Amino acid sequence: MTDSRKFIENLSGAGKSIGVLTSGGDAQGMNAAVRAVVRMGIYVGAKVYFVHEGYQGMVDGGDNIKEASWESVSSMLQVGGTVIGSARCKDFRTHEGRLRAALNLVQRGITNLCVIGGDGSLTGANLFREEWSGLLDELVQSGQITEEASQTHSTLHIVGMVGSIDNDFCGTDMTIGTDSALHRIIEVVDAIMTTAQSHQRTFVLEVMGRHCGYLALVSALACGADWVLIPEMPPKDGWEEQMCHKLSESRLRGSRLNIIIVAEGATDRNGNPISSNEVKDLVVRCLGFDTRVTILGHVQRGGTPSAFDRILASRMGVEAVLALLEASPGTPACVVSLCGNQAVRVPLMECVQMTQEVQKAMDEKRFAEAVKLRGRSFENNLNTYKLLSHHKIDTELPNSSFNVAVLNVGAPAAGMNAAVRSAIRVGITEGHTMFAVSDGFEGFYKGQIKEIKWGDVGGWTGQGGSLLGTKRTLPAKHIGKIAEQMSIHNINALLVIGGFEAYLGLMELQAARSKHTELCVPMVMVPATVSNNIPGSDLSIGADTALNAITDTCDRIKQSASGTKRRVFIIETMGGYCGYLATVGGLAAGADAAYIYEEPFDIRDLQSNVEHLTEKMKTSIQRGLVLRNENCSENYTTDFIYQLYTEEGKGVFDCRKNVLGHMQQGGAPSPFDRNFGTKIAAKAMQWISKKLKEFYREGRVFANTEDSACLLGMRRRALVFQPVVQLKDETDFVHRIPKEQWWLRLRPLMKILAKYKTSYDVSDAGQLEHIVRPRAKDSSAI
Repeated sequence: MTDSRKFIENLSGAGKSIGVLTSGGDAQGMNAAVRAVVRMGIYVGAKVYFVHEGYQGMVDGGDNIKEASWESVSSMLQVGGTVIGSARCKDFRTHEGRLRAALNLVQRGITNLCVIGGDGSLTGANLFREEWSGLLDELVQSGQITEEASQTHSTLHIVGMVGSIDNDFCGTDMTIGTDSALHRIIEVVDAIMTTAQSHQRTFVLEVMGRHCGYLALVSALACGADWVLIPEMPPKDGWEEQMCHKLSESRLRGSRLNIIIVAEGATDRNGNPISSNEVKDLVVRCLGFDTRVTILGHVQRGGTPSAFDRILASRMGVEAVLALLEASPGTPACVVSLCGNQAVRVPLMECVQMTQEVQKAMDEKRFAEAVKLRGRSFENNLNTYKLLSHHKIDTELPNSSFNVAVLNVGAPAAGMNAAVRSAIRVGITEGHTMFAVSDGFEGFYKGQIKEIKWGDVGGWTGQGGSLLGTKRTLPAKHIGKIAEQMSIHNINALLVIGGFEAYLGLMELQAARSKHTELCVPMVMVPATVSNNIPGSDLSIGADTALNAITDTCDRIKQSASGTKRRVFIIETMGGYCGYLATVGGLAAGADAAYIYEEPFDIRDLQSNVEHLTEKMKTSIQRGLVLRNENCSENYTTDFIYQLYTEEGKGVFDCRKNVLGHMQQGGAPSPFDRNFGTKIAAKAMQWISKKLKEFYREGRVFANTEDSACLLGMRRRALVFQPVVQLKDETDFVHRIPKEQWWLRLRPLMKILAKYKTSYDVSDAGQLEHIVRPRAKDSSAI
């Protein structure tokens, strides 16, 4: 059988020149994208040019278009904004301006452009591409370039990456900068919450998003806001009364604070703007609450990019270079985008048209359609928010007479509390009586089970660790007592939120069903562990917070060396035998090497890594970073690697080591983990409700099928329920990891960006996908 896979070695950029520019509003992560384009471009043998100050620099030429070197993007990864500058450019909007820009590019042989910006910047790039041959003809006629030059540079290829904190571009789940902006918003909300609680205050928070409510919606989900106002879904008439009723109701239930989030572009149904000050005046007038307004403004654009944005931008930058290398004269301009967990390419103009259609739908008051056009991710966020925010008066609730228990199992992971809160509230909304089990399976067999109400989980979203308490104890030894407790409390369904022990525990409970009919109830597990080592899911709650803790620490450690002589840091990460944190943390922090169990290494590899670093340190690069997963090798310990590097680097660099330890479990959960935990737990509870109805026979619940004990995981592009029995074959139980792990495909990326020659399978890349028109019912994504 022939191997149909394509490898990077077969793609050559020799003789090609790539220009990279950032345009429009700046966004955190743009520098990571520029760095990836430059390094990948140089890696494949192309020349790469910085175009400074966006399109203005392209029009002005001269020193604004400079060749980039490997070292010129060193230390860029952790810097916010855009190092190569951005500017709004009137000149490029004129024909003369574009003619000058074309001349500047042809003079340097640049026929490949990588544009990082918003929809305006990308639309401009596409127009430039369409006019290209006409512009060259004009330049030939005026004698500014030769006919031969015109032939050689006859086609302009364009690949876009969307850098926009608003996440307002259709065709991608996330734009570069959005996650970092959410980090800034949530930092502020967390800070405000402490002062609001002290004084019993209401805070009205205005966030960016003139035409798009993504930031407002997701931050409302991530902090459990009482009310959110977004342009895509203006509130119904009479909303003022409804909102005030909701705020006073929550105060009556004992809440000491209220948070209202307003997108700057929020309007009512008639298109009249709703300002944050109006909302404040309304609350003061109707309720007399002490109310304050905070307008976040440009703070949201600032600061260092989050781990998610660095990884997203690095993946997109590499993909953009591949797209340029593979482009033929007939290839349309494309955008590299993210769908679920995959980088894909979509035609630029399809995305732009869709984005414009959203605005048109909003202008024409077709709001439900506007939400659909925004894409699955936006729609699911909105549905989850609605599900969690409408606490009906108790008499209105359906009464299902089902009892559902929720527990945490394994080590604490940031985001567990957000998942528990979401599950409890969705369960109550669906009419179930919800029970919380303290201390995992240990608390279960000891009978630490009590009913938990709506108000009991208020303010849980932003709390780190596990408020329910969690233990690693497995149920098998105490199965009889657990069955007894299930009977005592009449538990009809179980939701287990946790790590590898939760997965093993669910298998043990299912295996014991034949002996204990009490265990014949629907059970579902939601993965929550910093190690991200659960089979059946690409991502686990808590892993993103851990990655941010690692990258923050690496940034600080690297900074501590600035101004000193050359230094290499050896850093040990958590993860058991799973190398996810070391690899993806390495990609986000710009590591030179990451040692993991899944990719065996020997002394020769260590030797070549040391030599590689020694060569690097002879250039202008001053710092090296080496990550080591805690269980990557029994003999090559962190101390051993540290001593080896120290010995071999004598006279060139010195070494420091750092074991990150439990700080990786993070303090407050990241916006991604809060949001992911909230959405995945809500979906799990809806599944439980469905199964309870399905398995209710003759006055009792009896579920004994394989598909009534599932793990809910994110796989590539969707959330999928998988029977735990079927995941057995995918699991390496000795090392507690899945047999196949998607992120191993990111390792060559890290190596390429650290200047290693490596083999990189690019057969997954390169397919141009078209934007799918939203269908009436499609909610499988998160």
